[in-house]
Amino acid sequence: FFQKTLTAVKIWFTLFGWSDGQNPVSIPHSLRRDVCKGQLTASQEKVFKENLGKDTKTLYDMLFHLSGELLPGMTSGQLLPLDPVERMLQLHWQHSALLTFLRSQGAYLPHVMPEFLLELDDYKKWIEMQTELKVDVNNSDIFSDKHLFILEDNIFETMSKRAWTDVLLQIYKVFVLPRVSSCSNTDLSSLERMQNMPRIKSEPLSSNIYSPYELTILTWLNKHYEKNRKTVWKDCQKGEVPPMRWIVNFDRDLLDGLVLAAQLAAYCPYLIATHFVRMYTNPRSPEQLLHNCLILVNAMHSVKLSIDIKV
Repeated sequence: FFQKTLTAVKIWFTLFGWSDGQNPVSIPHSLRRDVCKGQLTASQEKVFKENLGKDTKTLYDMLFHLSGELLPGMTSGQLLPLDPVERMLQLHWQHSALLTFLRSQGAYLPHVMPEFLLELDDYKKWIEMQTELKVDVNNSDIFSDKHLFILEDNIFETMSKRAWTDVLLQIYKVFVLPRVSSCSNTDLSSLERMQNMPRIKSEPLSSNIYSPYELTILTWLNKHYEKNRKTVWKDCQKGEVPPMRWIVNFDRDLLDGLVLAAQLAAYCPYLIATHFVRMYTNPRSPEQLLHNCLILVNAMHSVKLSIDIKV
């Protein structure tokens, strides 16, 4: 499950996370590496300067593109110190500032510590400094033993990958999902007139799983499926018109491809005759589900909606 989530996150941010087209993202490696335009990279017994050039896209460029705000205290041309320890402390401060900024926007990241976002070598320096230096907690909270986690190398890499995945998911939640808006209240309430289908409420407390923006998307899915199912599959080659359904989640209710096909048909009705009439409207086997999803993905490719969705 986590690997599928990571893959989906990596694809979305590669395609849509940047201001001027695609930029490959690897989790956590490119996110830990590309934190400034020019930086110093530590490797075992030597420290060397790596000039990333003016065209290097950093994590903060992505954040500015998605949020419209610069991270407080950060400048676009900021460089890291030459000294390895100072460099590590600077990176730890930057990651702390990033987490604080995201939390102030509504992100939920209580399990992510700034040191989990560091490179492994820098994390080791951080642990070494935490255990050796005796600094009064009142002078600097970053030296507190309260949240010190000493992890083995392989455990740290797993934790870092999970932490960066969750950071990106929360960035998506607080900066991308809120862009979802309804066209009009009348449009959303029209579901109630469709054979008494219940309307999904988008109030903040109406669900303990989905945000109001996700509930709005579910409403949109319900609307187009109920509005188009009789039109899309009236001449279906593999079954009758599919029955009414209430779409309440983003996993099981979308498995058979019919709901997403109805959304595509709402905007690209010419796909009905070329693709969707060949779908099973009451799929009962894994093969029939695969058949439907193959048709759906082929339809997406035919309209150049190539976002690397796997069948």
